[in-house]
Amino acid sequence: MQKIRYSRYFKITVILLDVLVITSVFLFFFIRNNEAQYEKDIWEQNLLSIVLLALFWILLSGRTKLYSVARNLTYTIYLERLVTHIFIFIFGVILLAKVSNNDFLKQDRFLIAINLFFLLFFIKSVAFFTLKYLRTLGLNYRNIMFLTHDSSSEILKNILTDRKDYGFKIFDYPEEEQFDLDKLISFWKEKGIHTMYMPSTGFEKNDEQEIYRLAALHKVKISLIPSIVKNNFFQYDLGYIEMQPILERSKFPLDYLTNIVLKRTFDIIFSLIIIIGICTWLFPILYILIKMDSKGSVFFLQKRYGFHDQVFKCIKFRTMYVNSDSLPTNQRITKIGRFLRKTSLDEMPQFFNVLKGDMSVVGPRPHMLLVDDFYKLKIGRYSVRSLVKPGVTGLAQVNGLRGDSGNMDIKMQKRILADAFYVKNWSFSLDFVIILKTVFLVIGGDKNAN
Repeated sequence: MQKIRYSRYFKITVILLDVLVITSVFLFFFIRNNEAQYEKDIWEQNLLSIVLLALFWILLSGRTKLYSVARNLTYTIYLERLVTHIFIFIFGVILLAKVSNNDFLKQDRFLIAINLFFLLFFIKSVAFFTLKYLRTLGLNYRNIMFLTHDSSSEILKNILTDRKDYGFKIFDYPEEEQFDLDKLISFWKEKGIHTMYMPSTGFEKNDEQEIYRLAALHKVKISLIPSIVKNNFFQYDLGYIEMQPILERSKFPLDYLTNIVLKRTFDIIFSLIIIIGICTWLFPILYILIKMDSKGSVFFLQKRYGFHDQVFKCIKFRTMYVNSDSLPTNQRITKIGRFLRKTSLDEMPQFFNVLKGDMSVVGPRPHMLLVDDFYKLKIGRYSVRSLVKPGVTGLAQVNGLRGDSGNMDIKMQKRILADAFYVKNWSFSLDFVIILKTVFLVIGGDKNAN
């Protein structure tokens, strides 16, 4: 049975809805500030302004990829695109107010900007989650398969199985000793396979070329899964010399001086605001509660690897009983310690590490030295974490990859993928979104904290 591709119509509907919102806000303020009858040239001028703003919104999306919402896009990354897009668009609105003859636009430009921000933010978030919800119901799904399995394929399969909102229906292809292309074609037709995931290495050259040829013939998309352990794909970008593709050493965003200065400036300002505005009254309260709950020092210092694997002392509130190594893990944590961990308040002293320069507000979370030394030998690209300063919060943590429960090898590999993504795709707006999500986790409590 032919499946309805809701997203084909969803995209154009969302674009039209965005333009309608922009037009409505613009006209609302225009009419509100002008009760008299309008001359024809005034209406023409305002209609032209609306058309220009709508075109600017749509053209800007080509740069911010606002409407390129892949089904596996997380809300964190979507939010980063959305915030960037809206801020740039609002700057365009303010600029238009400066150069136009619209008196109401000059008077109310900041009010218009605020209304546009919250309306568009709300509507687009609702649209994003609506599409995700439809996919959890089994609508707008894609049939996929994995051809052979390795550790990287298993991690991806685990992710796609857990995330029902991505809308992938996985069909297990039976592995056989003798690879049979005819059986593979029959499997594609029987299951209606849209995409086949396969390792980037491990096939004979002739078999690999034939798989590509047959996939193109039967309109099956192939996605290659690079080995997390063996490949250096995080450190290279695809470039060209004339028409010849080459892999060039990546230059990450935080390799540029302007970005380094911007991030460090933000770290200093943000940590000072937290220390002066929150820590000055919160720390005395927590000091008393920790002292009343158990004996020992209030703060806990632990050596961690930082920028370029330089060791520093990470500051935390103590959450365990002193000399409790012989007790089971769940009995070593104090009563107030459980609350501090659940709300992440035990990490608050690390803003002093940020002010000192050992850490950043956002970055890969620092692990214990033994953990780092152990997994550096097991997971490829683990060292990419040290290319930026460790953070009080990070992309992995706000996406549920926190804590020591479950299969730690799989969880750690997922963390490294998230950390590597952050290093390679850093932006100021991404930091803003991670901080925003962290605030929500602190308020609501993080179920993955332990």
